[in-house]
Amino acid sequence: MNSMIEVTHLQKSFGTLPVLKDVSFTVRQGETIAVIGPSGSGKSTMLRSLIHLEDITGGSIRINGEVLVSEGRYTGAARIKAITSRMGMVFQQFNLFPHLTVRDNLELAPRAQKLESAQEIRRRSDMLLAKVGLADKADAFPSRLSGGQKQRVAIARALMLKPDILLFDEPTSALDPELTGEVLQVIRQLAEERMTMIVVTHEMSFARDVSDRVIFMDQGEIAEAGTPAQLFGNPQLDRTRAFLGRFTGTADADR
Repeated sequence: MNSMIEVTHLQKSFGTLPVLKDVSFTVRQGETIAVIGPSGSGKSTMLRSLIHLEDITGGSIRINGEVLVSEGRYTGAARIKAITSRMGMVFQQFNLFPHLTVRDNLELAPRAQKLESAQEIRRRSDMLLAKVGLADKADAFPSRLSGGQKQRVAIARALMLKPDILLFDEPTSALDPELTGEVLQVIRQLAEERMTMIVVTHEMSFARDVSDRVIFMDQGEIAEAGTPAQLFGNPQLDRTRAFLGRFTGTADADR
């Protein structure tokens, strides 16, 4: 199976504060990787580094075999744009354009790229809105949507650019609990379709039930990683057990 993401000895500091310390991992094609850990452990910074929303301090990142950054030195701007364009990212706060309808939010970037006909762009936006259960909201403005609906629109918008990889940064953290399930169901469906994904999440039941592998980050490093059965069933480190212990009741209740 092809390696879609290869991260080697990744380091990131903000001034003198080290945020990522020697982080290494690989994501294979079709895998769903859940990244869990306490607040401030470096999860979001790591994710943002993959799509060059953060400049790293040291280490290397390869995306689908192509070098984004090697030993802290980035490739040229054109190559960075080409490599990162193969990834889509879904943020905590949706980041929809409030003055555009749902459909226009989806179609804005593909129209700007001018790589497809208007008819094909419309066909795909219709298809993706149906996929996330929002075919009837195409002409609505974001202000008329629930948080869960907004996040499903954000996922559909990311899919409009035909990414090879999807990155999710705490996609349900801004949602009320009753709206979380509808978003996780869309991500679950993508996992079943073998979309390559990294999901930074605090939803332990999702990490346990949907991901192929789980990465536990703490204090800027990968403390432990493995299959959900390994990490949840037999964690090796005291700090992993302590972190997961906070969620045991919630995770069991979600089953």
